[in-house]
Amino acid sequence: MMNQFDIAVIGGGPGGYVAALKAAHLGKKVALVEADFLGGTCLNRGCIPSKTLLKHAEIIESIKVAKDWGIETGEVVFSFDKMKKRKDEVIVRLRKGIQYLLNQGKIAVYQGFGTIEENQMIKIDRDGMEEQIQAKQIIVATGSSPFVPPIVGLSSVDYHTSDTIFDISDIPESIVIIGGGVIGLEFACIFASLNTSVTVIEMADRIVPLEDAEASKLLTKDLKKKGICIYTGTKVVEVKKDGQTVVRCIDSKGKEFVVESEALLVSVGRKPNLAAVQNLQLVKEGPFIKVNEKMETSIPNIYAVGDIVGGYQLAHVASAEGNIAAANAAGEVERIDYKVIPRCIYTFPEIASVGLSEDDAKKQGLTVRSERFDLVGNGKALALGETSGFVKIVYDEQFGEIIGVTMVGPHVTEMISEASAFMYLEGTVVEAAKMIHPHPSVTEAFYECAEKIVHKLKNKVALV
Repeated sequence: MMNQFDIAVIGGGPGGYVAALKAAHLGKKVALVEADFLGGTCLNRGCIPSKTLLKHAEIIESIKVAKDWGIETGEVVFSFDKMKKRKDEVIVRLRKGIQYLLNQGKIAVYQGFGTIEENQMIKIDRDGMEEQIQAKQIIVATGSSPFVPPIVGLSSVDYHTSDTIFDISDIPESIVIIGGGVIGLEFACIFASLNTSVTVIEMADRIVPLEDAEASKLLTKDLKKKGICIYTGTKVVEVKKDGQTVVRCIDSKGKEFVVESEALLVSVGRKPNLAAVQNLQLVKEGPFIKVNEKMETSIPNIYAVGDIVGGYQLAHVASAEGNIAAANAAGEVERIDYKVIPRCIYTFPEIASVGLSEDDAKKQGLTVRSERFDLVGNGKALALGETSGFVKIVYDEQFGEIIGVTMVGPHVTEMISEASAFMYLEGTVVEAAKMIHPHPSVTEAFYECAEKIVHKLKNKVALV
């Protein structure tokens, strides 16, 4: 007899397993289908392994500057195998944690590739062995995979994507990274710390083109100081093997040049994994599944969350969407709100942002202004030796409501939650300037920035 469930979730990543746990918490009989490891891309091939290696890179960077601080060390020796071993240990521990939570929730976990069939049935294929389950409600959370552009010659050379780069056997002497977005730049920092010669090639006119322009400019400057070569406004037109990997490029002025390297990483974006819904006639938005605020697709009783619906394609967004989908599938009524979504880039220095940039706010017709406080004036940043950075607040000119915040510098990926909280609670710059911050701390920069705004606008009646 076929197993019956109230809610079945396809995909065990941060969108899927969170949805399954939420549904179980609401008293539903839940199944989770996962073709690979629990935790999805984020845990196994993304967020967690990259941040683990970035911590290693941070320590290496600290050792390099320690000499200037009077701390002498011997020659720094890398054990890449030990670094990868620690990365794997972190992954396995978190994977076991997810399994424990699923067991606690009495969630039935099916290992195999799930495909939705007629009548709410899911066919599960595991190494040629098939079984079927049926659910009243289905949540699709199958994530995404690296997009590989149609570059001439790419298929004839060895290259890595973010899915395979963690399995690299040795530290390469040189690497070309195609793509100057978040993933590409984080790997650039990792490899640069390992003394690899790094070249980044980005088609847009600046790296991390979706973030604040001043943050992009500062990051570019700092990465170049670390020896990372960055080409922007540049298109890769051909790749070939000639001893080394030869990457032929054309810049924005039409000038052609080549870059040679031992290794190649392609990191230009991700595409949704839609095989689980290939038999359904779902309405799409471009390549992504179209959903409403309840995470409902165009087919009743089928929901979709995470990278397959597009948008921010961030793990914490997928989890938020998973909670919303599960609640609605369980009979409640909840709607997703994307107004306050923190975005983090774990480079050196880090970049974190939330809300709108000044340009985006003005494009939406909002009357806003911005203020910036540089970390060179922050005592804790000076003590850390990390003064390259700033805090910028975008605020409503009439009422002082905080519309967006960008932070660049040490620990800003942790600090951004303070700004997010102010925005979520519709806080004003006046309130931010009145809140007592610990001293010395990098978080004081947020307070200092707010106080600068209040000082400038102290005669404005709306801010009294």
